[in-house]
Amino acid sequence: MSDAAVLALRQAFLDACQLDVAVRKPGNVSLDSPGHGMQARHFLYSAAAAAPALIVRGRSVGERIEAAVEATWAVAGCNTNLGILLLCAPLAAAAEALLDAQAPQALDPQALQARCAQVCRSLDLDDSRAAYRAIARARPGGLGRAAEGDVQAAPRLPLQAAMALAADRDRIAQAYAQGLAELFDPGLRHWQAARPAGAHGLPTAAVQSVFLAFLASAPDSHIVRKHGPGPAQAVTAAAAGWQARHPGGEGLDEAPGFSAWDAELKASGLNPGTSADFTVATLMLAGLCGPRLLR
Repeated sequence: MSDAAVLALRQAFLDACQLDVAVRKPGNVSLDSPGHGMQARHFLYSAAAAAPALIVRGRSVGERIEAAVEATWAVAGCNTNLGILLLCAPLAAAAEALLDAQAPQALDPQALQARCAQVCRSLDLDDSRAAYRAIARARPGGLGRAAEGDVQAAPRLPLQAAMALAADRDRIAQAYAQGLAELFDPGLRHWQAARPAGAHGLPTAAVQSVFLAFLASAPDSHIVRKHGPGPAQAVTAAAAGWQARHPGGEGLDEAPGFSAWDAELKASGLNPGTSADFTVATLMLAGLCGPRLLR
């Protein structure tokens, strides 16, 4: 892969992280709405630090995750992006294998999806060891213990198989088991439906459409871990309501009650962090399969 391709991959990741905090996503930190003891700058600093570690020619998925988590902690001192890195590392490895050595260009979504599945299937025990170390280092809220595949113990399975053990309780683990399929549907499908070809300007509606697609389709794993299934299901039901009345092609910032929902979630400590992680990975995917997100 050429140096230009490496830079293109890093830019797709950075654009996704920048766009993530540029748009209000209720319960998540944004430029206009800090929360959970964090501000948008923490996420931007984390992205800038993580990008060179995450996207390095020939680096394994586990190595990408571990190096990027360490780089994040060096600048943020807390877990701002573990879920993002877990999703974007195999995506970056898959895209790297497809990028033209001389002329980086938009990737074919079908080819990239097939390659993502292949990358996930090829993960080995070394990937598990590195990912487990990274997860233990990040100390995500509400992680708890597991009878089998506990990240605080030495792994015994390749990473996809280890993730499959947690697929029924963690959406990112489920994504590994399914070869990142959800990034393409509902993720990329909702992005493309809400972002017309050739459109310019901040794609607020498309970002919010992707976020609501994930949040409305299943209880957010991060909320479940920290607060239990009841509050998580209530947030999912509210997201489904907003999704049903999402104005075509328009952002929701001016919709009555949308910013109030954001404030309510933050006041209750409810952070749909997993849905945000999937949103960022989908945005990176969109930047790889189309024009740059921020132009």
